[in-house]
Amino acid sequence: MVEGLRDRVPLWVRLRWGPAPRTLAALALVLLVAVGLAGFHFWSVRPQAVSAPETVEAGASKVVEDPLRPGGASPAPRPAAGVPPSSSPSPGAAGRIVVDVSGKVHRPGVQSLPAGSRVADALRAAGGVRAGTDVTGLNRARVLMDGEQVAVGLPQAAPGTAGGAAGAPGSSGPAAPLSLSAATKEQLETLPGVGPVLAQHIIDHRTENGGFRSVDELRQVNGIGDRRFAVLRPLVQP
Repeated sequence: MVEGLRDRVPLWVRLRWGPAPRTLAALALVLLVAVGLAGFHFWSVRPQAVSAPETVEAGASKVVEDPLRPGGASPAPRPAAGVPPSSSPSPGAAGRIVVDVSGKVHRPGVQSLPAGSRVADALRAAGGVRAGTDVTGLNRARVLMDGEQVAVGLPQAAPGTAGGAAGAPGSSGPAAPLSLSAATKEQLETLPGVGPVLAQHIIDHRTENGGFRSVDELRQVNGIGDRRFAVLRPLVQP
């Protein structure tokens, strides 16, 4: 009876009464699919539990990257907090000495050498001895001291002797004692074992102190030790 009544009612009136059963079923199916998709979406983006990183014990050794070691890393314990780094000197930080190599060498002058070097090391640093030079009286195995001079091929004076006349073959020094207060640099260089550097030190000392009052003051000059003073003492005067 109801369906017969619906057939006699105009179409626009039937549309206002409500949707047909098939339309409701379709809407229900769409709604069900939408609910399912929404539930899957919220499930996939739910918060994930994250575990905290493990705590490293204090003072534990750490691995330090070593670019020069095969494999890229080597174990190297780091000092604990509050412990100052080691203050020991690094290998190869030994002291150095400065010597003056003069005479018949290829590169005479001041040379810087490791402490404990010998006369042979100073000769190599100066380019070697010139051909034909007599080094019979030169002790090449002697250990050098800081500030000394190595004279190569120059006449050497024996302690306590003044030598012959100046300029004579085999003479070891000037004929008369040389005045330390009046001698020029070139005259001082004629003394055995005295080169340009040591002669300048003697001139600087007498300039600062107003000359030499005694020969013993020569020991205060930088580069003159007991052995060299014993050689120079009979050859000079104040």
